[in-house]
Amino acid sequence: MKFSLLTLAVLSLVNADNVRSTESRRLSFEKVAGYTPGSQVTDHCAIDLDQAAIETELAKATDDSYKLAKRIYNQGAHSKSYAEITLASGLPTSINKGKAIIGKDSQGTDVAGVAYATYQAGETTVRFQYGTTDIQSSYVNCQVGALGEAGNLDGCLAASGDINIEGTDYLYTYDPNTNNDNGRSIAGFSTQAGDKMRNNCPGCPYTDYMYFYRYYGAEDYANQWVTAALDGTSTNFDNGNADFSKYSFTGRKEAVKKGTVFLNIFMYVIREFEDALDDCKKNCIDCNDDPVHAWDEGVCFYTGSLEGQDGLTSDGKLLHQLADKRCANFKTCGRNSGEVSGTAKVNYDLFEKYELGKQQLQNGECDAARITTAEITKMMYIPFIQGALRYAYKLDVLNEGEKAAAEGAAFAAAVLPRIHDANPEAAKTIYDNLKVGATGTKFMFVKSAFESVYSDLGITCRDIGGLYNDALESYFEGMEPCGGAFSAASTTGTAVAAIVGAAAALFMGFF
Repeated sequence: MKFSLLTLAVLSLVNADNVRSTESRRLSFEKVAGYTPGSQVTDHCAIDLDQAAIETELAKATDDSYKLAKRIYNQGAHSKSYAEITLASGLPTSINKGKAIIGKDSQGTDVAGVAYATYQAGETTVRFQYGTTDIQSSYVNCQVGALGEAGNLDGCLAASGDINIEGTDYLYTYDPNTNNDNGRSIAGFSTQAGDKMRNNCPGCPYTDYMYFYRYYGAEDYANQWVTAALDGTSTNFDNGNADFSKYSFTGRKEAVKKGTVFLNIFMYVIREFEDALDDCKKNCIDCNDDPVHAWDEGVCFYTGSLEGQDGLTSDGKLLHQLADKRCANFKTCGRNSGEVSGTAKVNYDLFEKYELGKQQLQNGECDAARITTAEITKMMYIPFIQGALRYAYKLDVLNEGEKAAAEGAAFAAAVLPRIHDANPEAAKTIYDNLKVGATGTKFMFVKSAFESVYSDLGITCRDIGGLYNDALESYFEGMEPCGGAFSAASTTGTAVAAIVGAAAALFMGFF
């Protein structure tokens, strides 16, 4: 088998989790919403394409579409793609995980990849992990998984042919529609959480994960929440239960699409930063490529691929986009806050910390990187609090229905464990007012409960801001920032005017 120059170039960029090039820090990688990664993470950033595919199916609001959404959630379709092929005869010798493999697609074009795992002599089933490139828009050309024949099969291995390993050809067959799968899924972020965040990591247990584990009483609490919402059933937690049989597709859609981001992905972002700290080697400049790669992965899972290199689009699906949407509601956009459009102050602050943390890891400044990680983590709760406050107001004052109720419940679920650790009574107040099936909501009770724990969470009234009516250029009555963190001019207007102006500010499309 002859290899094209393009294939050899792509092969040099193949990204296997166990192969971290010592040259990676000296290469230039595409930015991720302004962040400059120190390693190739295009495949990780693409997890938001799974989120987008899930949302597409949820919007159809049929039993069949929900079944497909569930398959995408569990199996994935766009990240860590591999083909499971069957060889005509057993391997004559073992091959190690990450070993380079070349095949061809249905048009005869070379396809570069690596061995997904280590395979012993005699084995006939091999997973061929597709190589990825540094270019986000063309990071991989085989995206199938749960999508099956509706996926992108253009760059997948042909249904039969040869693969080449170290100069030796091996005949194989497989079904491209059913045997092109994915090693990364949004469900997996939660189903593997106990192992990766509580039991089997050097720094286990991770602090923030334990807030959620203790509150919900389940290692895979996120997966249980999302699965119950997909199925229209009830969770069985120690605290914070949700009975989604009370909702139609309207509410379940919001619970699913927010749960996947707010619960599954949010905690895995934290896990990647903690993993980087676990691997950090103090005072060693040339031996911290693995921690930097883990750190880059965390930034990718926070941001996704759809945000682009500058992060200025409104097409994002993950936490970066959430922060930008909430800042418009709470007048916390802009580098210095106080604006109602553009990039959230929390995103400016986070991305400065992301760059700092990466540099600290590269320099072996592990203790400093741990401090930076703690600062990052506390800031990530801000948009969840803003969301919960917003929907408490919409439910109480504007008497909105199931959609708003589901959104409020999801925002609350994302922060309740942290609140509970600081003040169980405050958490109970928030849950009682925003839980699935709540009989009534009093936004002032919710607001007071949150404000009572800001100092425990390490955030301020200014960080949260207040629910702002841009049409009237004033805060909604009762939703001003606490602690006097707003100008006197912002309080003009009456309750009647605030409610009349609410439609312009609150009925836009949001998370």
